Amino acid sequence: MTQTGNPANAPLFAPLEMGATTASNRIVMAPLTRSRSTAQENTQTAMHAEYYAQRAGAGLIVSEATQISQEGQGYAWTPGIFTDAQVESWKNVTDAVHAAGGRIFCQLWHVGAISHGVFQPDNAAPVSASEWTPEGEAFVGDLHPDGPTVPHPTARALSVEEIARVLDDYRHAAACAERAGFDGVELHAANGYLIDQFLRSSVNARDDEYGGAVENRVRFLTEAVDALLDVLPAGRIGVRLSPVGGPGKSSDDDPATTYAAAAKAIAGRGLAYLHVVRPNDHTSAEADMDSNVRIVATMREAFDGPFIANGNFSPAEAAEWVESGRADAVAFGRMFIANPDLPARIASDGPYNDADQATFYGGGAEGYTDYPALDESDVAA
Repeated sequence: MTQTGNPANAPLFAPLEMGATTASNRIVMAPLTRSRSTAQENTQTAMHAEYYAQRAGAGLIVSEATQISQEGQGYAWTPGIFTDAQVESWKNVTDAVHAAGGRIFCQLWHVGAISHGVFQPDNAAPVSASEWTPEGEAFVGDLHPDGPTVPHPTARALSVEEIARVLDDYRHAAACAERAGFDGVELHAANGYLIDQFLRSSVNARDDEYGGAVENRVRFLTEAVDALLDVLPAGRIGVRLSPVGGPGKSSDDDPATTYAAAAKAIAGRGLAYLHVVRPNDHTSAEADMDSNVRIVATMREAFDGPFIANGNFSPAEAAEWVESGRADAVAFGRMFIANPDLPARIASDGPYNDADQATFYGGGAEGYTDYPALDESDVAA
């Protein structure tokens, strides 16, 4: 175990077996949309390889959300993992991470209704579990004359036949991720995107086998996991869920029941991990935060594998969660944006760079690859 400047942080530096991956520590880099991919092909560049390699000290990197198809895109300048060009561009990233001693999973993403016609084939309506108009606006960048944000259009419901096609898109994306050199994939079933739209009662108004009772609303989630299992071994597949929050203002009438059922439904498969976003001030305006946080504990109990917690953790709180067994690892987002060497900084008990929110989305190297790493004078200070 790594020696730390603050012994209380030591639990974060024990290795962890997550399926087929051995994480050298329990500090996970959360998926972070940064909107810097190429505009036409949605590919990665040498700058992305540098960015991820800088952060290879994480026990595991989960890539920025990466769309599984053109239909799955909902934001300007986000990467894909479904064309040959995208696969080749990601190879440079995974090679750089591996050369730096890191491990990286590709987060597989379909946004569902959180999209706009500018991203859709033939400018079609986005798709969802049911007809739904998300609140808020889509980030379209310079792809629309009224941009950079425009209101979300009304999404249409996927047919049962189309659901089968989307499952094939997940299979194809998983195979592409394997070709690109990723150590595994994370199924993005959180934050109000497509799979979560099937889970949440405020969106899912279906009266077929994918709607109504909770066992039907979790069906698309379990079928998506099984689709990935057709391509990859279970130990190379993780899943992300979030009981509240996300764009579009979707919600569930009984999240404690729904998300415990979702966690239980994907148990028993030998998956690498379950990654849960707890309610926090960045993801949710829900008033009863204590009740929502308790949902995370029920999800932990329902799932039978490694459990990653996420949600505006400080290093001290993360260490306490791991020490107490409330989580096996903790994912950090904003802290990893500003601190490429975050594990080293946690080991030395800081200091930490502050993140510049103005450079989170879009742009170039500024606010992306130019945050400084520790040097000996920082540690001494």
